[in-house]
Amino acid sequence: MTNPSPEVAAHVESTRSKALIPLDLLRGFLIGSAELVPGVSGGTIALVTGVYDQLIDSAAHVVKAAKTVVTGPDRWHGAVAELRRTDWFLVIPVLLGMVTAVFTIAGMMESFVTGNPELSRGLFFGLVAASIAVPLRMLPARTGQPLLLGILVFLAAAALAFWMTGLAGGSDVENPPLIAVFFVAAIAICALVVPGVSGSFFLLAVGLYATTLRAVNDRDLVYIAVFGLGAIVGLALFVNILRYFLHNHRWWTLVVMAGLMLGSLRALWPWQSTTDTGGLLAPSDPVWMPIVLAAIGAAVVIVLILIESTLGAKTGKGNLGEK
Repeated sequence: MTNPSPEVAAHVESTRSKALIPLDLLRGFLIGSAELVPGVSGGTIALVTGVYDQLIDSAAHVVKAAKTVVTGPDRWHGAVAELRRTDWFLVIPVLLGMVTAVFTIAGMMESFVTGNPELSRGLFFGLVAASIAVPLRMLPARTGQPLLLGILVFLAAAALAFWMTGLAGGSDVENPPLIAVFFVAAIAICALVVPGVSGSFFLLAVGLYATTLRAVNDRDLVYIAVFGLGAIVGLALFVNILRYFLHNHRWWTLVVMAGLMLGSLRALWPWQSTTDTGGLLAPSDPVWMPIVLAAIGAAVVIVLILIESTLGAKTGKGNLGEK
């Protein structure tokens, strides 16, 4: 059988991308929803749903296009070339899904997380725990990487995340200065693209979690605009660094991601002290519902992994779009 021409292959890929738009909207909605939950990373959901690499690559092309417009010798031609490399049939639906989630369920998510802490943490504990399998499944064949050193790096990343999640506890800041909102957003958005690191948990640690959700729910346009600008700047500075490591040190990067996800489970342990933030307690009432919800969360991830694997086999791509 002869291989299709590049034009035919491009047409098939474009058609496939268009057909997946409804699914990509759902993916974006799930990623946006995850970013509203302290302890859950949107990057984790992007990993599980199989669009992580494509989103990082596309974001890097957009950032490079913007830099080319400012500093490139052939500004507009170079920028257009980078934008054409961006998978817009994926990026636009995912972004629309994320924005929809943020603006429709911010208030409801805050109520669920704060009003039912054991139940919500139980659900997301199961989700993140099962998700650790995703970066481990994606590990390429080792080519000289010492296994023992890889295990130590995995454990070190887990310990780092475990320690970082114990730092949360900043009191709610009612009227933060806008310059602080800008820099906090620039840091928090980096967590969006790193599985196992929660942007919402960082906001909780610095006292801006509830403040930010209220601003979104109340349509505080000034706060939202400053936060959005900070997020754009932070993402532009960080995404190329992450893309470099994914392409040039993929094995080690995925090991670190898996470790961060394991350590982040501390933030999602259902039974925690209300007087000593981050203090972990033995299971107490309610006991069974958090466990049941954890099992449901894990089952959801397993189903998503199976669906993604099936789609990858049919389209000739493995997890996360690897050829």
